[in-house]
Amino acid sequence: MKENGKLAGHLACFGAYAIFGFNIIVCKDLMGGHLVSPLAIFTLRSLGAGLLFWILSLFMPREKVDLRDLPKIFLASFLGFFLTQLTFLEAIPDITPMHCSIISALTPVYTMFIAAVVLKEPLTLKKGGGVLLSLCGVVFLILNNASGGGVAESKLSGILLMILNGLSFALYLGVFRPVIVKYSVVTFMKWIFLFSILMSLPFSYGEVFSFAWTRIPAVQLWELVFLVLLATFVSYFLIPIGQKRIRPTLVSMYSYVQPVIATVLGICMGMDSVTWQKILAALMVFAGVFIVNKSRAAE
Repeated sequence: MKENGKLAGHLACFGAYAIFGFNIIVCKDLMGGHLVSPLAIFTLRSLGAGLLFWILSLFMPREKVDLRDLPKIFLASFLGFFLTQLTFLEAIPDITPMHCSIISALTPVYTMFIAAVVLKEPLTLKKGGGVLLSLCGVVFLILNNASGGGVAESKLSGILLMILNGLSFALYLGVFRPVIVKYSVVTFMKWIFLFSILMSLPFSYGEVFSFAWTRIPAVQLWELVFLVLLATFVSYFLIPIGQKRIRPTLVSMYSYVQPVIATVLGICMGMDSVTWQKILAALMVFAGVFIVNKSRAAE
């Protein structure tokens, strides 16, 4: 049963980060259109996914949340969703895809050290080697698959926002595992999104409720639907499932799936080709995940 639980955790994380791979492309297109501000997009995601989680909770066994845990869930919402999403959306227009991908690849490194300090998750040579191997694989893939799309060069603001993005999500993964495993996924996420709405709505109310949505092209409306249903509701449903079953460092290492998925999609769509560099990079990424999974500290 324990092995089945860990497998479910791995599959949940793989699915969530595969969706996040698509999310990068969708957000890039929406931000390029300058039709809706990053804060308004965040509010729409919170409203849509929050409503879905609260409706779903009506069909689940009633679960009471300890009042002492609400401040922790509020902080988890701030770090794991509000700050993470806003820094990403604000950074996207001011950073090259290469720099964005490389800085994002540092998140598991942050998570490993935060988990060691907060959760006393042991740092082992095997775990460190696995993280390093996957990190090298991601950087190798990015450097050999550089695209000229996006801005010509990164601005310091974009770089700093992406560093803050990685640190905030690493803190979320490393600090709040005890409260995450205490409650069901639906209960935890409905409160996460309620708090995220309360944080963002006062600042975006005017734009969200007065915007002429009929002016948005159909393609970008479908992109918003994707962001709410898949990149928010489904992915944030899957991540806590992984957090309950596998260690924070392993959860964060699935972020390395994103560039691999993007490369595979490009090959399948005829926009890219198979090379030995890409095969080697993918093998390095998944070998690193395998090594960390086998580390005694990941049990």
